[in-house]
Amino acid sequence: MAHSHAMPQPVALPGVAKIIAVGSGKGGVGKTTVAVNLAIALSKLGQRVGLIDADIYGPNVPLMMGSSQPPRVDQDNQIQPNDTHGIKSISIGYISPGDKPLVMRGPMLHQIIRQFLQQVTWGELDYLIIDLPPGTGDVVISLVQTVPLTGAVVVSTPSDVSLQDARKAIEMFGQVNVEVLGIVENMSYFTCPHCHEVIDIFSKGGAERTAAQFKLPFLGSIELIPAIREGGDRGLPVALAGPKSPQAAEFFAVAQKLIERADAAAASASDVIEIS
Repeated sequence: MAHSHAMPQPVALPGVAKIIAVGSGKGGVGKTTVAVNLAIALSKLGQRVGLIDADIYGPNVPLMMGSSQPPRVDQDNQIQPNDTHGIKSISIGYISPGDKPLVMRGPMLHQIIRQFLQQVTWGELDYLIIDLPPGTGDVVISLVQTVPLTGAVVVSTPSDVSLQDARKAIEMFGQVNVEVLGIVENMSYFTCPHCHEVIDIFSKGGAERTAAQFKLPFLGSIELIPAIREGGDRGLPVALAGPKSPQAAEFFAVAQKLIERADAAAASASDVIEIS
């Protein structure tokens, strides 16, 4: 029985090609906004997409996806994900709605993450996007122990505080051997609607410099626009407007770059398997 303490080996999800975690070191940088709009952009670019809200304490995906009905559980005890805007999604907010915070210990958290991955009928997916909770904790460990991740996307604002936390997130993914596919700078700049001057509310270009510093791809900057927040609050994310929409164009540019990076990462992962 000497092997019982061995780390659980991650097992691929049948039918799911790529699993991408979206993380940030701190809250309030618009990580869920990026995850949701990225998921929708990928889907509009012809990919089959699922979305896991792994933020068990503060699930924002239900609001942003405009989805609130409890998921169906079939006779095999498999959870049927909600399907909105062409995206299959699961969130603790669908199961335990309301504003009461869930108080949970690590093992329970691990159980829920495992269920969201293994007990949900995802079907055939090109991308499963996982919206991580802020910070660098248990959920990431549970994830990497359960499934092989294709890679991670780190979201930051240009502010120094946010970048400091983004660096922690990059280090954390490094520690658990998850490749960071790139950095997205959210709330990057604001254009005055009256005089059209660009205002750098949270400083400027920080995430791009951080990406360069860590030799990581910079996936793009998302402008700070009220429409993005309004879309999320109404359950109609701006990416639904398609790549021609000025508010959504940047999400599509990020999605396109992510596809290239994820394909490269998946290819190099399969090379490693063939060699061993």
